[in-house]
Amino acid sequence: MSEFYNSLAEKMQRGSCVVMTVLEGESAGKKLLVTEPVEQYEGHAVFCECAGSQPRLVICGGGHVSIPMIRMGKMLGFQVTVLEDRPKFADNARVAGADVVICDSFEHGLESISGGEDTYFIIVTRGHRYDEVCLGAIVEKPNAYIGMMGSRRRVAIVKEELFEQGHEREKLDEVYTPIGLKIGAETPEEIAVSVMAEIIQVKHEKAEGCGYSKELLEALCDEDCKKQKKVLATIISRKGSAPRGVGTKMLILEDGTMIDTIGGGCAESDVITKALLMMREEKVRFQICMVDMTREAAEEEGMVCGGRIEVMLERV
Repeated sequence: MSEFYNSLAEKMQRGSCVVMTVLEGESAGKKLLVTEPVEQYEGHAVFCECAGSQPRLVICGGGHVSIPMIRMGKMLGFQVTVLEDRPKFADNARVAGADVVICDSFEHGLESISGGEDTYFIIVTRGHRYDEVCLGAIVEKPNAYIGMMGSRRRVAIVKEELFEQGHEREKLDEVYTPIGLKIGAETPEEIAVSVMAEIIQVKHEKAEGCGYSKELLEALCDEDCKKQKKVLATIISRKGSAPRGVGTKMLILEDGTMIDTIGGGCAESDVITKALLMMREEKVRFQICMVDMTREAAEEEGMVCGGRIEVMLERV
């Protein structure tokens, strides 16, 4: 099984792939990496999920608004890259926790960034001419999102100048401006919240997602972690109100350590208990359990959700 997750990690670094898990029959629990989703394997139902590479946040500009964006991006699981041509501001971005800081002209810095279907660009430079340089380079790269800060007049001028330079109007019109959701944000922190909220919205509108976080994959592939028994919990169906969506994962280790979450509360506690029991019973390596959050017991516990989730538990 460890070989499977090493292969998955390698494929995810190159792009997206499909993970297929057989849910019933003698092959229950068998996992395959395929290029296209399928509904059945040898006549049995399967759970298919698209696993993408770690989302990447590229921030052009390292000013005061960028700092909370960097911190929030890291909290949300993005790999954060910052481009800034001023050494002092580049250092501030490093201190804030950016994974990569490119201290160079925006034009040269962007030449080293290829973009991709999981790359989210934010343009928050200090001036009109820098905006134009950044947007002109970024709009021609594959991307999941491009957002540019600035007044309507400033943004309109930049777009018009780029159109006159030969960039397609359709691509320019896809840029999110004004940037961020309309929540009346004023402070740098509030602006960062509005921008990251918009990116989350765009991210979850995509057809595919990734339930395999960087931390979870590292634990599945780590040699020291392999010495422990562990169970991977995955939500495979959801009905009604539930805290997390289909494909969400949590890894439970023998020593009680948990990596990621499927929603917390009593529902998660129930799944953890079942996972720990699986580790003690060597014969049970795969099972599907239903967590009902509509029962009277759930109501007595004060659970805010009122739906049902079906969770796949597998020894890994």
